[in-house]
Amino acid sequence: MPSLRSRALSVALMAAGRRRRFASAEAVRARVAESARRPASHLPPRSLGRVADISRTFVGAWPVYDVCPRGAEPAAQVLYVHGGGYIHELVRPHWAMIRTLVTQAQARVVVPAYILAPRGTADRTVPVAADLLSGLIEGGGAGGTVLIGDSAGAGLALAAAQRLRDRTGAQPSRIVLISPWVDLTMSHPDQAALEAADPVLARPGLLEAGRLYAGTLAPDDPRVSPLHGSFRGLAPMTVFTGTRDVLSTDSHELLRRARGAGAQVEFHEEPGLPHVYPLLPVPEGRAARERIVELIRSAAAEE
Repeated sequence: MPSLRSRALSVALMAAGRRRRFASAEAVRARVAESARRPASHLPPRSLGRVADISRTFVGAWPVYDVCPRGAEPAAQVLYVHGGGYIHELVRPHWAMIRTLVTQAQARVVVPAYILAPRGTADRTVPVAADLLSGLIEGGGAGGTVLIGDSAGAGLALAAAQRLRDRTGAQPSRIVLISPWVDLTMSHPDQAALEAADPVLARPGLLEAGRLYAGTLAPDDPRVSPLHGSFRGLAPMTVFTGTRDVLSTDSHELLRRARGAGAQVEFHEEPGLPHVYPLLPVPEGRAARERIVELIRSAAAEE
């Protein structure tokens, strides 16, 4: 049974019309057009600067933020890839999660503000993400390297890990996937029933956002939909999902295929919780964040 606060938040999300952003292909195209006219900010909140040292560099055209614990050596490093359907920038819940990783796990967190669709398509985006991950792993330093992504960012993170494995065999210490969107075909037969209870997402808009991100690639190309790639030789994975999420089918299919390929997967599913619940200010979200902090500390201790 979800907590009272979680139930109230789901009701509030539905009442606020959060699903309207993905209610139709037209809604997504309108959002993309508005972003082209008036790009949203991906800057970190000023409050983060009170507890962390923040710098920004560029990897190609990508702004990349480097967020480190203030006054302490990082115990580990994290590459955090944000979600948003490949059409939305970093927002406050992402930065709140990053703050938790910096202050509680004492991690250095590297955060790419990757180019959004339709300018940023999978054929361009995945190689850059893989390069960024490779550089962090090769750079080493204290502790291990943990790859974390939420929603679309989890799909990009997994595709980057697969590409890096194919290129050099290198892997991070662990991959953490929060409500991963890893199959942009949106073809699972159970999604129609799940959509009715989802307070955040709807299939028509997701299909359009996925089409924009795929560009000239097929939607089941592993660069677009890493669920259709190989899971052999990947780092141990941890997956978080909730049952009020139309994309929970992706998490279950990932679990089945990854374990079938011999990969290690730690799986967390919360009944009644919505999309990306570990980022939300609810008890279940706090417990998930605590587990992610534990995983980063464990990665640091293993190095």
